[in-house]
Amino acid sequence: MKKIYFGETEDVIDIRYDSVFKAVFTRDNPTSKGAFSKLISALICKEVKVVTINANEPPIDNIKDRQIRYDINCRAKSGELINVEMSLNPDLFEPVRLEFYTGKLFTAQDIKGKDKNYDNLKQAYQITILDKEKFFKDEDFFHSFEYYDPIRRVSLNGKSRIITLELSKLEEIVEKPINEMNTQEYWAIFFKYLTDKSKRGKINKIVELEEGIAMASKALKGISQDEIERFRLMSEYKYELDKQSLLVTAQRKAKQERLEKRERIRKAMQEGMEKGKQEGRQEGLQEGRQEGLREGLQDGMQKEKQKIIDLLKSGKSPEEILREYDK
Repeated sequence: MKKIYFGETEDVIDIRYDSVFKAVFTRDNPTSKGAFSKLISALICKEVKVVTINANEPPIDNIKDRQIRYDINCRAKSGELINVEMSLNPDLFEPVRLEFYTGKLFTAQDIKGKDKNYDNLKQAYQITILDKEKFFKDEDFFHSFEYYDPIRRVSLNGKSRIITLELSKLEEIVEKPINEMNTQEYWAIFFKYLTDKSKRGKINKIVELEEGIAMASKALKGISQDEIERFRLMSEYKYELDKQSLLVTAQRKAKQERLEKRERIRKAMQEGMEKGKQEGRQEGLQEGRQEGLREGLQDGMQKEKQKIIDLLKSGKSPEEILREYDK
């Protein structure tokens, strides 16, 4: 294959966009299929050859219907089921989403035939390349998850795997010498830094060393030379950026609404406190009036009792006492 080279000032289409990723790895030609087989082999640590690719959205020619997330669902020559995703803006619920779709990929196999049993189930791999955010607490960019007893350190040796590449964790790896990198690191650096002109020399060295990445680069260059394809891909870029813009706008609006709601609550609390103080003062005055009335009644009754006692002690006749009391 002719040597592939990216110029130091050359503008390169970003392979992390779904439409570009799809165009590179799903073309019906040896270069595209070869690149895809090499990518999967590097990530599942097993040599495979992709024989079938199933698309879950319209082909690249059709720009009327688009999805942010594109899956490349394929089957290897030896039967493995593999789903590959490039996610430029992954969701925060990504880990549980991956688990859900891995289960669906694995259980979609048909073993109902009379001559089949569970041993006929093939291995299933969910591979996701995550560009933004960090989902796992360590600093490793590559993970291969399987059913595992973490306390006893025993694997179930199951047939399903979740494989992730977190491109947000490559700051130190990209500074390593090329000869100290492994194939998985080659692919991760290629995806993350292909459009970074300051890393162009390192990218070209990786392309020279890794056959699969050279194939992917050839397919990518084929796309960039097609002006019509470039126009369509730029339309996809616009869609991606519009989607991101809508998301950011919605987040900012939600934040502003939260701030406004918080301010309304603060004002309502302040008004409630002032009203409570006023009502408290009114209740205090009412209670004071009632207490004064009770004390006045008690004082009056006490005076009346004393008057009667004094009249009785005077020695006057009952008739005189009554006349005196009525005065």
